[in-house]
Amino acid sequence: MRIGELARRTGVSERSLRYYEQQGLLAADRTPGGQREYPERAVDRVIRIQELFAAGLHSKKIAQLLPCMRDADGGPSEIATPQLVADLAAERDRIDRMMTELANSRGVLDEVIKAAHQESANPLRKPRRHLGEK
Repeated sequence: MRIGELARRTGVSERSLRYYEQQGLLAADRTPGGQREYPERAVDRVIRIQELFAAGLHSKKIAQLLPCMRDADGGPSEIATPQLVADLAAERDRIDRMMTELANSRGVLDEVIKAAHQESANPLRKPRRHLGEK
């Protein structure tokens, strides 16, 4: 399939697909006219790449992991190594830390929203003066 078809089927821009190719994440054959031709399995590969980017991995880490993963289901391939498992566990731990930090940030925002809502709901309360106001 051509690059436009792959972009349409995966929802990824042609520019991103070319970037993936430059980074060694995606391979294409070339027609005699120089146009990219992707195999059907490229759809699964692009989806897998998108999932890994969404998980916060950078392209160099993805390039290291992809050869050890099956595109269709993301499971380990026969050439997966103990190092791959350690790398993936470290990435999972990093994501867990980020999720905890985001949940804490959301909790702080919830408290600010609650306090602001309570203050604005009480019309008899005098408006607060901010530092520097007279």
